[in-house]
Formats: sequence, C-alpha cells, structure tokens
Amino acid sequence: MAVRVRTLEQAAGWVDDVGVALLFPNGDYVLPSLWEAVAGHSDVERALRDEEGTYVSFTPEMEKVWTWKDDLPRHRLACVGLHVARTSSLVAPRLVSSVYALTEDARDTLEGLERDIADASIQLGRPASRRELRLLVGTDKRLGDRAINALQRKLVLTNAGLDSEGSGWGATLHDHFTRRWKQKLRRVPPRDEALIRLAAAVVRAAGEVSAADVAAALKLRRREAVETLERLEADGLAVPVTRDDLRLWTRAARGSRGRSPAAGSRSSPRRSR
Repeated sequence: MAVRVRTLEQAAGWVDDVGVALLFPNGDYVLPSLWEAVAGHSDVERALRDEEGTYVSFTPEMEKVWTWKDDLPRHRLACVGLHVARTSSLVAPRLVSSVYALTEDARDTLEGLERDIADASIQLGRPASRRELRLLVGTDKRLGDRAINALQRKLVLTNAGLDSEGSGWGATLHDHFTRRWKQKLRRVPPRDEALIRLAAAVVRAAGEVSAADVAAALKLRRREAVETLERLEADGLAVPVTRDDLRLWTRAARGSRGRSPAAGSRSSPRRSR
C-alpha cells in the first residue's frame, strides 16, 4: 500500500506526483482523490458523533482534507477548484498552463453576470468570498453562485484559501485565475500539447483507462480522447490493452519515454463504458 499523506507538504508532493486528482472519491471518474491519499480507503467518513448521534467534530482524516483544500491553493501548492471533471479537483502547478489551455474558447465568450463578476474580481485586485463578489455586482445567491461555478469551470476564477474572519465556518476565497497563477501562465501551450500532458497524467494516476474515462476526466468529446490516447501510444507514453473487448490504455513501464508513473497511483480494472 502507498504511504498515506500526513502533512501539507506531503499532500503537495502527492498532487505533484499524480498531476490531476479529485478532492473526494467519485465513482464517475478514474482519478485518485486526496481523501484516499489521506485515509487509505475510499469510504468517506466525515464526522465523529456521540452516543446520541450528535456531531462532535470532523474525523481526523476529514479535518486534514478539509483544511488542506484551502491551504494548498493559499500557498500555491496546488490549483484547487471546479477545474477538472465536474467536481472539486486539484491540479499540480506544473499542469496549470495545460488545464488553462483547454478552456480558452469558453473564456472568449463571457457574457452577462459571468462577465460582471469576472470584471469585479479583476478590479478588486485580491481574492474575495462568494458573498463579496455577489455584493460587488448586486446579484442574489442563487444566480451569483451559479455564475461563480461557471467561472471556475472556465478557469476564470480559482480557489485561493479561506476567509476565516468572523464567527462560524470560514468562506472560500476566489481569485482571478490569471492573477493567482501568473507565473505558471507565462507560456500557455497549444491545445493539442496540453491534451497530451493532461491525458498522460490521467493515465499515470489511474493506471489503466478507457477513452471514456479520459473524456470524463478532462471534459472532452470521446473522439478527441481516443485521438489523444493514440498519440500517447505512438509516443511510447501509454500501452494499449484489451479487456472483455474494451479498448484500454495503461501507463508505460518505468524507463520508457516520458515522466515515470506517479508513486502510489492506482491500477484497478476499469468499468465498461
């Protein structure tokens, strides 16, 4: 079994190894999760409760994951947000420019409330909570949060830590993506180059994938996922296999071309798609 993550520094190293990951396990995706790296299993245990079932505290594992989801982006140790798949995810800093390249067309067509919130974030010049962004543009929670989620998926906004001022739960801070990751965006690769880097990371992290797995993880059309995996195969970065008449790709052996497989990445049979 892989060594479990115990510290923030280890969490940052784990994200760098796997490249792209989820915050919590999700059966719709083959990506590993920070929860699994911390807990050593996929059953999410959120809270400790007393004999009457009353909430006492987070479990020790949940305390780590819940804290690090804010500390990692605050220190720029990982890019965190709704950026990969369709749920909360983590991207290694080395892949920030690649994941940014995939949403270029979406950012060119911002309109209405999304445009207003993006402009407000730029003008503010610092990270802000959802509530502050809503107040800046004069919108309600439902519409404002929908727009902020859309801006996260388009990599216009990204998580930047926690606003812990005041009582109660702290609020996630959102920063303009280009401001937060300016150093990593000095060179944004062409889309086809970005896809190769990201698909290679998915294959390494998952161990074995189908085209549907890669399409789901990177929000691609299946045809584009197939073409990208075939390029990885041609470059010696992935090896084709067939299981139950399903076409799959597995990570290349150590010592082959490209970055070696991530330590602790998982390799398990993929479900049919």
